[in-house]
Amino acid sequence: MDRAGNGIRIDRSGIRRILIRATNWLGDAVMCTPAIGAVRTAFPDARITVLANPLVAALFSPHPWVDEVKVYDRSGRHKGLAGRLRLAGELRRQRFDLAVLLQDAFDAALVTWLAGIPIRLGNRSDGRGLLLTHGFPLDLQPKGEHQSANYLALLRHFGITSDVLPQLLATTPEEDRAMEGRLAGYGIAPGDFVIGINPGATYGSAKRWYPDRFAAVAQDLAKSWHAAVVITGGPGESAIAADIEQGLEGNCANLAGKMTVRELMALIKRCGFFITNDSGPMHVAAAFGVPLVAVFGSTDHTTTYPLARYAMVVRKAVDCAPCLKRECPTDHRCMTAVTPAAVIAAATELKRRIDADEDSPARMPAP
Repeated sequence: MDRAGNGIRIDRSGIRRILIRATNWLGDAVMCTPAIGAVRTAFPDARITVLANPLVAALFSPHPWVDEVKVYDRSGRHKGLAGRLRLAGELRRQRFDLAVLLQDAFDAALVTWLAGIPIRLGNRSDGRGLLLTHGFPLDLQPKGEHQSANYLALLRHFGITSDVLPQLLATTPEEDRAMEGRLAGYGIAPGDFVIGINPGATYGSAKRWYPDRFAAVAQDLAKSWHAAVVITGGPGESAIAADIEQGLEGNCANLAGKMTVRELMALIKRCGFFITNDSGPMHVAAAFGVPLVAVFGSTDHTTTYPLARYAMVVRKAVDCAPCLKRECPTDHRCMTAVTPAAVIAAATELKRRIDADEDSPARMPAP
């Protein structure tokens, strides 16, 4: 290894097996895909394994830049200290040369240290610096930039660079056909224009706009664009989705709480437009290039905005936002200030931009 700027450049010649510890939230995992692409570019012949919790693991099963996905089952076989030791033993047997820790937790460094992986690269966060061979000082992370830039800065510090890469997800043709068949059961044909409505946000209610306002937007756009409406969401968001379905008088396909992560990906990919909170599905839509309007309130739109060619953020500047809290401790003014009219106006403007762009792959059919 030799010095490269303030970092330590990694000798790539001996790297054959790479472990990447993914982040634990869907949205964060999508935002780290450019970093995974940078590792793939830097080590084109290496075998790359992603270690992730069951939810995030599904994002990469399959993925063009990943050879293998290993599930970190913290509530099952990898639970507790005995589980960590079991996981470390499993990783040790795979004889990894390099561990790239995109997750910042102490646990990620501990497991890879116990596994004896000789090069362990990650942020010096959570008191884990002594467990890393290549620790990235947190004060060198970009300030005020998109979260994906933080992951790339970490890699660049140690000489792992590449051309600008997009966020990337993939579904299989079989998954896409299965989703078309499922939508057909709701009367949605393959050529129909579909608007996706995503009213949930797993992190907490502070990030969620209101069901009646989502319904008002969906009803207006569906009529204007002659579009079908589908509602997405996880198991804990079924009640919110049901309120929207009621507001639409049943004129929608409500799939909230009825899909796996892979099915959710296929559904979002099928959409022609997406209306969403700041959430994991928002980032999934951005990765698939689906035009979208995102409502932001408690979170920082400057660091987690959707990385997409056609995307607009709707928010109202209030004195307490972004607070980054899970639950609003006051009156949720950041969300109550966002009206259906504002979101409809943003969607209409984005549609106008897309339709004016003759090169756009997302041009919408005329009403």
